[in-house]
Amino acid sequence: MFTSRIKKINLRSRFRKIIHKKHKVAYKIVAVLLFILYILIFEYLMVLENHPENANIITAIYWATTTITTVGFGDVVFTSQGGRLFSIIIQVVGVILISSFLITYVITPWMDNTIKFRLPRKVSSEMKDHIIICGYNQMVETLIDELAEQNLLFVIVEDEEELIRELSYKSIPCIFGVPSDKQTLINAGIEKAVILIANNSDEKNANIVLTAREFENLYIIAIVEDISNLKYLKYAGADTVVSPKSMFGQFIGKKAMDRLVSRVTGATEIFEGVHIVEFPIYLKSPLIGKRLKEVSNQQHLAGAKIVGIWKSGTLSFEPEAEDLIRENSVLLAVGTSEELSKLKKLTH
Repeated sequence: MFTSRIKKINLRSRFRKIIHKKHKVAYKIVAVLLFILYILIFEYLMVLENHPENANIITAIYWATTTITTVGFGDVVFTSQGGRLFSIIIQVVGVILISSFLITYVITPWMDNTIKFRLPRKVSSEMKDHIIICGYNQMVETLIDELAEQNLLFVIVEDEEELIRELSYKSIPCIFGVPSDKQTLINAGIEKAVILIANNSDEKNANIVLTAREFENLYIIAIVEDISNLKYLKYAGADTVVSPKSMFGQFIGKKAMDRLVSRVTGATEIFEGVHIVEFPIYLKSPLIGKRLKEVSNQQHLAGAKIVGIWKSGTLSFEPEAEDLIRENSVLLAVGTSEELSKLKKLTH
């Protein structure tokens, strides 16, 4: 599922940053140690070649610097074979170190910045009456399907580069930037937008709402993770605060619903026309024994999105593709009434 892919992208990004930081520290340590070693060997060889006047720290630093950078003015030189071999080694290692430094800390960052610059950073000036969605996850994936079907304009705002590339590849309207940054929201066309949905962590959502509240005639919806933070998002200026986990929790209490009831029960509307429904799996359901990825591949038959599954006595809001649907499974699905009715038939 795309949600697990997002998590993998974030983990890969963090891992690369940690490795890059460690490599940078290691490079500096090695460079300093080599420089000190060159100075000590230089002083030793100068004394060995009967040039004690050059065996001092200033001359040693001067010679090591000019030799490593392959400048070599020729005013301080070795006359012995060992000294000349030492000079050659320093020059070769110097070229390697300098090249590595340029590639790692100059050329590569420059290329990264160039790639970032090519990421979408601003919506068209003609875009108006649209919805700004700050943060992308599986729930938003379901939402934008509905928005696209109703021909409603929207744009995703994300600060994760690889995720923006994924969305761009899928031709999903998006821009790269920090959602709580005022300029980013201006680039997203907030002055002409009608709705903003804050869909990050509660802390980030509070900052997004505070920034967005500066703009008038904008309806702000905040998605809250911890229901206890609901009032703070309200104070920040959110018009509506939605708690998907709280909504899902309402379904747990309805777990004992009569399985012989044929109508769709327990539906909760989260957005206009979009509902969350709990579907118990009936004894002769064709879904029994199938994995979620198999059902996902057949979603053109139903259209609804499975966003949760009750398994082994635990309700998971992050279902895996390999999760097996059993007789005692309960699916949580999001979609329109028509889509959910089609899925209901598959669970019977």
